[in-house]
Amino acid sequence: MWSIQRILFFVIASIVIAECKTINNARHEVRKFPGNFRFGAATASYQVEGAWDEDGKSENIWDHITHTNPCVVKDCSNGDIADDSYHQYKRDVEMMRELGLDFYRFSLSWTRILPTSFPDKINEAGVQYYNNLIDEMLKYNIKPMVTLYHWDLPQKLQEMGGWTNPNIIDWYSDYARVAFELFGDRVKDWITINEPLQVCYHGYGDNSLAPLLNIKGVADYMCAKNLLLAHAKAYHIYDKEFRPTQGGSIFISLSAQWHDTEHEEFADAAKDANEFTWEIYANPIFSDTGDFPEVMKKRVAAKSIEQGLYRSRLPEFTAEEIDYIRGSSDYFGLNHYSTKYVYRNESVFGYYESPSFYDDMELVTYTKNEWKIGESQFTKFVPWGFYKLLTEIKEAFGNPPVVITENGFATYGGLDDEDRVTYYKHYINSMLDAIEDGSDVRGYTAWSLMDNYEWLQGYTERFGLYEVDYESAERTRTPRKSAFVYKQILRTRELDMHYEPDTDVMTIDKGH
Repeated sequence: MWSIQRILFFVIASIVIAECKTINNARHEVRKFPGNFRFGAATASYQVEGAWDEDGKSENIWDHITHTNPCVVKDCSNGDIADDSYHQYKRDVEMMRELGLDFYRFSLSWTRILPTSFPDKINEAGVQYYNNLIDEMLKYNIKPMVTLYHWDLPQKLQEMGGWTNPNIIDWYSDYARVAFELFGDRVKDWITINEPLQVCYHGYGDNSLAPLLNIKGVADYMCAKNLLLAHAKAYHIYDKEFRPTQGGSIFISLSAQWHDTEHEEFADAAKDANEFTWEIYANPIFSDTGDFPEVMKKRVAAKSIEQGLYRSRLPEFTAEEIDYIRGSSDYFGLNHYSTKYVYRNESVFGYYESPSFYDDMELVTYTKNEWKIGESQFTKFVPWGFYKLLTEIKEAFGNPPVVITENGFATYGGLDDEDRVTYYKHYINSMLDAIEDGSDVRGYTAWSLMDNYEWLQGYTERFGLYEVDYESAERTRTPRKSAFVYKQILRTRELDMHYEPDTDVMTIDKGH
């Protein structure tokens, strides 16, 4: 008996050891990136620029909210000064050079360029700031990737309905045209709109982002239709009028977190969660059929009838609009941070306010305790979800070229950000797994270059490769351990899970 037990023990132990070695090799081998792969880092105008009313800039929705209701923000702060990038753009470019970035993703402030919101008046001082930044980057062969809209709508346009007013399609595309005319000779990568879900659901259907409308299940869907049409119009303007001479690319950046389930019986709920949260924007652009996802259309229409309405709260596209939007993105821009599990049973019926986005989905999301690393609850560590998401994009939409436009991890500060290092290594490793299995991923952008104003979290959550000292008038930027690790990845074009950097001095490599 004992001999049999010993034999079984050694057999099982051998299997476990073999599996551990396989896992260890998969996680810790030095892995190379495709030869043409590009690396960058990102920020957004309101989050870093400061100078909120300098040199002719007018008020946007974040200026308005943080000044009229300051403590809606966790630390009652605002972006009036933020990282002071308006005055410190040369230091920003120096950091890009230290890291060895191929590109830097930043956004334009609509109200800094067009203070009336319209093209009747172009603010030369604002234009000069962006010219200075772009030219300083190009001096060192760092390519600008420019986001036209990253949440800072002119307050004047918000007072006229913002993204729920169909006229926003023309307002936005006029602004886009001005940007193409001003900067398109040097900017070859344009992002139309950053994270439609956050713009529409969080800003219009909820009160977690400006303009805090909280008109659930109505305003968010109105916003979604107008936003997609505005994006498509900007795309077609660039494609027809500017691409022939400027030769760049233009695409949208979608926020897509992966939704999965622990139990097969909830597979349909997980599918619905993905459709409602990101395929609502991906399907009209990247699918063969276009339009909003069919299951979503049917669910919202049925709910609307039950609620006594004469038509669906989810607006319909005409056949012409479906064709106009479909195919209107050169890349699938992807912002990804984490994963959630979902379930659906009788407990969800009547659980949410009705009408609302979550009532339409009829499911509950949750995360696991073991997904938390570090102090912050803001981003959970689920790298396998990144792989599954990229695989789903490949399979559902015919393997479009993908650019990761944001991926990063929040901490509460400090230069030794080991948790962020762990996050980056494993998420990049999962991305490489997806590439190895056929996903056409062309680039990766770390969020963010430096700590910045994290919207309603203020300065309490820190995403930066560089720590910003907000107590100093100079807003000093200091590289964290993660900056040294990211620099090594960019310099070698390899992911080495064992790499431990010397964090004493950040230098600029030859060529930057």
